[in-house]
Amino acid sequence: MCILNFDRVQYQLLKRIIRKGDVLYIHSLDRFGRNKEEILHEWNDLTKNIEADIVVMDMPLLDTTQYKDSLGTFIADLVLQILSWMAEEERERIRKRQREGIDVALKNGVAFGRPKVQITEEFEEVYHRWKSGELTAVKTMQEVGLKKTTFYKLVREYERGIKNKTI
Repeated sequence: MCILNFDRVQYQLLKRIIRKGDVLYIHSLDRFGRNKEEILHEWNDLTKNIEADIVVMDMPLLDTTQYKDSLGTFIADLVLQILSWMAEEERERIRKRQREGIDVALKNGVAFGRPKVQITEEFEEVYHRWKSGELTAVKTMQEVGLKKTTFYKLVREYERGIKNKTI
């Protein structure tokens, strides 16, 4: 997973628009991507195939507009290798800590996701008015403030509960 999904429509549009001699400014390498191989592939595609320049604003050594000689290119490539590896490692540490936090929260009974919608007395009252034909389904949904899928889900649960009570 990376911050910049290289398959995104807008990024692919950028790659179709960018030309030889254009300069792509990136705030930080870790904002460009988090996967070392993808970062290196995209960097090389932009700089070597398209022949555009890239300037990483928070890392002056990663400025392909300035360091065009062999030593400068070598240093920039070395820095790029190291920083892209560090970005990938940091992403893995974040994911591991996130997973550990989720596991602890689940162990402590924290519920994730949207709160479950409950069948209320108000729902039961409008349900009966709806079933008797007094209200349309749309009007019923508006009165209880529910979307269509949630409304019909509660209807199924309510009717299942009624059926189970009579058996």
